[in-house]
Amino acid sequence: MIACINGFALGGGCELALACTLRIASSTARLGQPEVKIGIIPGYGGTQRLPRLIGKGAALKMILTGEAVSAEEALRLGLVDEVVEPDQLLYRAEQIAQTIAGMAPLAVRDSIRAVNSGYDLPLASALELEASLFGLACSTSDKAEGARAFLEKRAPNWSGK
Repeated sequence: MIACINGFALGGGCELALACTLRIASSTARLGQPEVKIGIIPGYGGTQRLPRLIGKGAALKMILTGEAVSAEEALRLGLVDEVVEPDQLLYRAEQIAQTIAGMAPLAVRDSIRAVNSGYDLPLASALELEASLFGLACSTSDKAEGARAFLEKRAPNWSGK
């Protein structure tokens, strides 16, 4: 899922964006976790996803001050993956989505799975997970098709098998 952030993404809106695989912001976007200003804490993943994405210190600063950050600062922190002008936001998200959709579907799925599942594991365990998923990918029809297409200098026809 690709989040398109245009304008304010505060509290739950920021947490919804954090739950997405990729985040693109317009240059006018502002993101934040202002819950402390009303006596609560982020309750939909903000205290867990934000530190994993931007680091504990930067996340605590955002959460504890309740201050919103600009799109450029969000990019610098790693909170968003790209910043574009507002009129290019949906176009750019569609470009990225089309690029991903053109890849082998099982490889995309398992790449996301490897990153998400392995992120909090010890490195040795994460590498075992990656090797296991790599082995499965090597046994797919899509891997054979990808290799053939590369050698034949043509676009692959993915089957998802």
